[in-house]
Amino acid sequence: MPYVFSRLVRPDARKAQGRPLVEFNGVTRAYGSRLALDEVDFRLEPGELAFLVGPSGAGKTTLLKLINRELRPTQGEVWIDGIAAHELKASRVAELRRRVGVVFQDYKLLPRLTARENVALALQVGDLRVSDREARERALDALDAVGLGDRGDSMPHELSGGQQQRVAVARAVIRKPPLLIADEPTGNLDMETAWGITDLLEDIAAFGITVLVATHNIEIVTRLQRRVLTLVNGRLVRDQPAGQTGRMAWLASS
Repeated sequence: MPYVFSRLVRPDARKAQGRPLVEFNGVTRAYGSRLALDEVDFRLEPGELAFLVGPSGAGKTTLLKLINRELRPTQGEVWIDGIAAHELKASRVAELRRRVGVVFQDYKLLPRLTARENVALALQVGDLRVSDREARERALDALDAVGLGDRGDSMPHELSGGQQQRVAVARAVIRKPPLLIADEPTGNLDMETAWGITDLLEDIAAFGITVLVATHNIEIVTRLQRRVLTLVNGRLVRDQPAGQTGRMAWLASS
């Protein structure tokens, strides 16, 4: 089933912006003496869908946290949609996070709110000027775009895992961010449901949103043949362009 994201995407999302949406320049992140990331360099362009792979402990989650400014790099530069996240003051972190939608493996829906209320809350927390009526209408638009237009009044426990993840995707794009990051979004799902979520992420990228997916699901990565960034022991050991199938040597150490 095709989903329509045109009402959820910024009007300028498809335009070439003349700069990458994400740029890491010599980024290192240390936890004491251990390097979680070691001199990482890469760029993501507007509308690009890329996968971030590697064994457990390779640094994938750390990299995503640097994008969302949950962490600062020990050294190097992190640029997100023109914002210098590496030197951002605490008072401006919310400004950056309005530009980044996040999808988690375990959905992180509030159990006492309906699907619509979960999505609407994300919008109003980010912009206190949004009225309840506008938030409700936009939340229903977002749910409709992910194929759940008829489940707005459902509680999270009344939804399947795949449906809960669709709600989480709707919540992530409700503010029309230029960037979406997803940390193992199919990790708790069966393969058939996982493919549905992956199709959804492809649709979002097609409308100009940059999408970075951290995953261990190699079947999805190899079949889609999108760009693949491989981390091993904190180092970016391979940057495989879209349309190429390379060896996943790191699997031996997973």
